[in-house]
Amino acid sequence: MAISRAQLLKELLPGLNALFGLEYARYGEEHKEIFDTETSERSFEEETKLSGFSAAPVKNEGSAIAYDNGQEVFTARYTHETIALGFSLTEEAIEDNLYDSLSARYTKALARAMSYTKQTKAAAVLNNGFSSSFLGGDGVSLFSTSHPLVSGGTNSNRPSTMVDLNETSLEAAVIQIAGWTDERSLLIAAKPKKLIIPPSLMFVATRLLETELRVGTSDNDINAIKNNGSIPEGYTVNHFLTDTNAWFLCTDVPNGMKHFVRTPMSTGMDGDFDTGNVRYKARERYSFGWSDPLGMWGSSGSA
Repeated sequence: MAISRAQLLKELLPGLNALFGLEYARYGEEHKEIFDTETSERSFEEETKLSGFSAAPVKNEGSAIAYDNGQEVFTARYTHETIALGFSLTEEAIEDNLYDSLSARYTKALARAMSYTKQTKAAAVLNNGFSSSFLGGDGVSLFSTSHPLVSGGTNSNRPSTMVDLNETSLEAAVIQIAGWTDERSLLIAAKPKKLIIPPSLMFVATRLLETELRVGTSDNDINAIKNNGSIPEGYTVNHFLTDTNAWFLCTDVPNGMKHFVRTPMSTGMDGDFDTGNVRYKARERYSFGWSDPLGMWGSSGSA
């Protein structure tokens, strides 16, 4: 339905001082702090995880060398979604000199709506990461204590009991990540890079990562997390996380969190011959997801 003069009556009156409601600032591209972005030329993308080899055994004198087999482990699929939104102005609204002011304001509102949708979809990967309704290529949720391995073992990228963000839980997460193995149970030397938090935890994160001494104690001990550079890229706030207690760690494991761009943002406008209305639209097509779940560690908090 086109935006008509009846919906914009006040803007036709002389002496109107200001229009407001469409000029709110918007948060930036926060998904870039979590996801690696790649382009796509297909309707979907698939990424397959391969296993390496087991630890090399001792070869006894005169005995045959041992052989091992590599194999495909699982495949992650990314199905792109088309996101589009538009608006139109009636011919009469354009005639009454509303075109210039409204087209500028509503195209900004259109950009804000498109951006909001993208950030919401990106954050949904983490928001749904503890749910068994959203499974990855290995058959379990993104954050699980039982990511299966070819060797028969498992990796865990969450605490066995959910914990709030504090010094003890953050240190335990760093230690847990250091113990991750590949598909054949060989250590992979994984490390955390960045802490991802909702706005409610920004002050907790500042105290944990940026103070010189330990937080909340009367001891004169150093802050080991800061001193060791355990979280080298610090923390970033994601305003689209829905759980105020949840916190996450991006790791240096490659091919973890992925964002595929099938069609970048494009805008367009045209006039409708029959009505004289002018229509505007914005469109893009993309997908968010994960390939290797070890690209992230997460806790939903104790509450």
